[in-house]
Amino acid sequence: MVRRPVAWIVAVVLFVEAFGVAALNWFLGVVVDRQDMSLAGLDPDTMSVSSKVGGIVFGLYYALCGLVALLVALRNRPPAGFGRILLISAAVVHGLLGAFVWGLVGWAAFLFMIAVLALIVLLLMTYDSPAEPSDTPPTEAPGPEGGKDDGGSPVTPPPAPTTP
Repeated sequence: MVRRPVAWIVAVVLFVEAFGVAALNWFLGVVVDRQDMSLAGLDPDTMSVSSKVGGIVFGLYYALCGLVALLVALRNRPPAGFGRILLISAAVVHGLLGAFVWGLVGWAAFLFMIAVLALIVLLLMTYDSPAEPSDTPPTEAPGPEGGKDDGGSPVTPPPAPTTP
């Protein structure tokens, strides 16, 4: 009911965030390159290239996480294996970044990071439960007597429902 829309929203948010992170780091690399200033003796060209490469790597990471969420939305099945691990790591990254941006950037960035964290956790948690309740009653395990309940009488299954 709410699983597919959450998966779509997470996919869109992660794709937008991938583009935003890559563009921001690329912009910072261009600024460092044009300033031609050194930070603690580091080469400006190295800092510029590092910022650009870091932006591309993190952008691809978020895009891959968005692809996993998109596949979850299209298939309407829970993420499994590597995809699940990738989404869990994205949730951890957003939690850590949320803690850092509270002091460095401000509360608006913190709220964004925590909202994305909540969406990823909601995506992971909604697919943990079965999609629909089953119509079959649960089977009962035999008692300690090997098929007898506490009263000593044999355990009988409940009667099957009849249809007119």
